[in-house]
Amino acid sequence: MTHDLVTVLRPLLTAEASAEAHASGTEPGDLEQAVWLRLLERLDSDGPPVDPQGWLRRAVRSEARRTRRTTRRERRYEDEAAGPAELAGLTEPADDRDRGHEQLALAAARRRALYAAVRRLPGRCPRLLAALLSPRDLTYREIASELGISQGSLGPERSRCLGCLRRLLVAEVAAREPRG
Repeated sequence: MTHDLVTVLRPLLTAEASAEAHASGTEPGDLEQAVWLRLLERLDSDGPPVDPQGWLRRAVRSEARRTRRTTRRERRYEDEAAGPAELAGLTEPADDRDRGHEQLALAAARRRALYAAVRRLPGRCPRLLAALLSPRDLTYREIASELGISQGSLGPERSRCLGCLRRLLVAEVAAREPRG
């Protein structure tokens, strides 16, 4: 049944994703993959949609809106000389003279906590995020070949992994804070 649904919806999804991708600032393949994942999640929980074509159109538009919101919230690199790890606060700046020992110790503790949380993530997430955080500043093509997955699946996979990491860190921070 799932195979039949995929076969029927594939041409429509390709057309819808191509139409919406440009406006959302994403690749049509990334949009398609996000909708396929959403469909699989729905099949696991609620079963197939009553109106598959209508559901697919709404899902494509919803994913395109989500991508546009994400794009608006993301910030460009302000300093091209700084690597992604420096911009994320994962490494120390080249000039540490202005920082005290306490700040350096706190920054190191935050990095250790982040990397410990990344190691606890499920599936391929630890390897993917480690590659993204690598000081070698790998391209998506290099990361995909290193992990043995398609380049088109890196964006959605990264989003899922970052969502898992965010939930994990929020739960840890909430559990550690004193109540009252």
